[in-house]
Amino acid sequence: MQGVESRFNHKYLYPWVFLNDEEFTNEFKGRVMLATKAPVHFGLIPKDDWVQPEWIDERKAQESRTRLTSQNVIYGDSTSYRNMCRWNSGYFFHHPLLQQYKYYWRIEPDVKYFCDMSYDPFALMVQNNYTYGFTIALFEIPETITTLWENTKEFMAKYPQYIADDNAMEFLSNDGGKTYNLCHFWSNFEIADMDFWRSEAYQKFFEFLDAKGGFYYERWGDAPVHSIAMAIFQPKHKLHFFRDIGYQHAAYQHCPTGAESQGNHCSCHRWNTIDYKKQSCIPQYEAMLPGPNTISNQGNGLFDWT
Repeated sequence: MQGVESRFNHKYLYPWVFLNDEEFTNEFKGRVMLATKAPVHFGLIPKDDWVQPEWIDERKAQESRTRLTSQNVIYGDSTSYRNMCRWNSGYFFHHPLLQQYKYYWRIEPDVKYFCDMSYDPFALMVQNNYTYGFTIALFEIPETITTLWENTKEFMAKYPQYIADDNAMEFLSNDGGKTYNLCHFWSNFEIADMDFWRSEAYQKFFEFLDAKGGFYYERWGDAPVHSIAMAIFQPKHKLHFFRDIGYQHAAYQHCPTGAESQGNHCSCHRWNTIDYKKQSCIPQYEAMLPGPNTISNQGNGLFDWT
């Protein structure tokens, strides 16, 4: 939070919204409010939105957790992680505290921002009619989503009216949609338009996937769910790679290179950016575009900060 404030939000004072499945302590609230001059809101996630649904077959879910644990898949044994992924996929944008907002910036613990920001990314989203912005794109762990693509294809066959013209299927598939290449936008950073998540197309998609039980019978993450939906139900020009935002989570980082970092006082090492390493899907993203993403830093916007 201090990094985001010092690199950007001290100039714009966008509100912070903290949501948790347990009540925040007064100590936590006090420390957070000392870190910013912006408004801060604290909310509780409804229990029914967070816990494993009663209709999930716990025996089958346990078998999945045991299998993924034996395969050394990260969070393979965690039910709470699955709860979080399902909530981020289908519920956060319905929370009462977020109903007044259209756009959000997802901020998670243990992330770093390496560069000063000289413009307002929310204004950029509005001016260019972008729906989704990202900094890192990776390959998903295949063991966690063994049936996700087959279910996605089933949904597309049932609801072809939701498939956008000039979509980004080339980012997701190397063979025209027959198989999934595992590419997804890393959703621990995302700046996006919640009206898309609230739309009929995405709501039906989430409900369809949720009924399959894959969040618990496998370990579907919100990152591939978000990415697949954005790539199929939106035209590709509504996606935006924030090349100039230096960002790190866990072992992966995006560090701006060349002109992208000019004047931004970046503190990361350009040689360590993941963009063109073997784990990255940035080459797939760039290959489908007619030209490079361009950055416009004009304008203003008053939207959500989460």
